[in-house]
Amino acid sequence: MLHAALGRSRAPWCNVNLIYLGKGEIGVCQRFLKGETTMLKKLLCLMATLVLVSACDTLGVNDGEGGAGGGAGAGMGSAVAGSQEDMVVNVGDRVFFNLDQSDLSSEAQATLDRQATWLKKYASAKVTVEGHCDERGTREYNLALGERRATAVKNYLVAAGIPSGRINTISYGKERPAVVGSNEAAWAQNRRAVTVIAQ
Repeated sequence: MLHAALGRSRAPWCNVNLIYLGKGEIGVCQRFLKGETTMLKKLLCLMATLVLVSACDTLGVNDGEGGAGGGAGAGMGSAVAGSQEDMVVNVGDRVFFNLDQSDLSSEAQATLDRQATWLKKYASAKVTVEGHCDERGTREYNLALGERRATAVKNYLVAAGIPSGRINTISYGKERPAVVGSNEAAWAQNRRAVTVIAQ
């Protein structure tokens, strides 16, 4: 059984009173200063933030949030030349479409002109153009619309001087959304054609 404290002393480093009990001493935290616990919490949050930031991707690859350019101009030259990342970073890998349309906008045409220049520079590269749609409409309708979108991109690249044998097309319809959501912002990002370097 524990007896009453025989003596008290203060531990200056953590504001703890030490209570001497019989054969040994046991440190009992009677109180922490509010500032010390707040500082500890801040320090732990800072360390967690640093760990998360250091784990982030450093290539600067943009998955299309930058508009029709698909990240064109972001992090110029930070990817291996001739790679998918090079196309994404320096050219833009996707173009976007209006609802139920497969016509190329002037912005889409500008992106495809950059892609054609890139494909001429890397003449051994073969690509697959993926056609995508938003979630509205039937599966069959969206597969057909995605195919029209992919074909529109292929035809534009062929007209720009890229041999048709270097370009394949595939439609994913609404099966592979870039952005999950049932609103216009998500739908606009999902109505797209993406040019992917064939492996």
